[in-house]
Amino acid sequence: MSTPLTWGAPHPERADAARNRQLLLTTARELIAADGPDCLTMDRLAERSGLGKGTVFRRFGTRAGIFQALLDDNERALQQEILSGAPPLGPGAPAVDRLVAYGSARIRFLAENHEIARSAIEGRPTNGRRPPLSQIHIRVLLRELDLPGADVDLLAGQLTSALEGPILLRLFDGPEPDRSELTDRFEAGWRYLVERVCAPAA
Repeated sequence: MSTPLTWGAPHPERADAARNRQLLLTTARELIAADGPDCLTMDRLAERSGLGKGTVFRRFGTRAGIFQALLDDNERALQQEILSGAPPLGPGAPAVDRLVAYGSARIRFLAENHEIARSAIEGRPTNGRRPPLSQIHIRVLLRELDLPGADVDLLAGQLTSALEGPILLRLFDGPEPDRSELTDRFEAGWRYLVERVCAPAA
């Protein structure tokens, strides 16, 4: 029996902390929309939001932390679809179909949020990180398949790299028409990869 996926509920926040968080995220989005992600700094975010620099640093820790918080906030709708949406992205479909649907949804999400995602990845440390939520979800689905001889934990990490890697985000830096074509190609490549990897269980 597979282990249910738990994305994790956010820790309870005081009302003032929640307001500050929302103000900072809204302000960060406004700055990015006006001047691009390279212009977003801790000092500028504090100045534009009217909050102290100490509040910004406590909330995000680093500049990359701002982008990670924005990415996490944008990802909530996708997480909800995975937890309780319609199949195949949501529960109720075969594991292979859910893997394909998840990869496609993740690729589209990164294409739409590529600037924020790239800034979050480039600035975060590589050591001591917990596995990304993608890896946890993929591992759960792989375990449902009971693949003969597969090291599921390692395989989940390898498949996750195909969806989370900086190379993918770099390729999305081109013009919008090219990005749309790349999204279709990445989705087709992900489907091919999953169907081949999971062929023994098909």
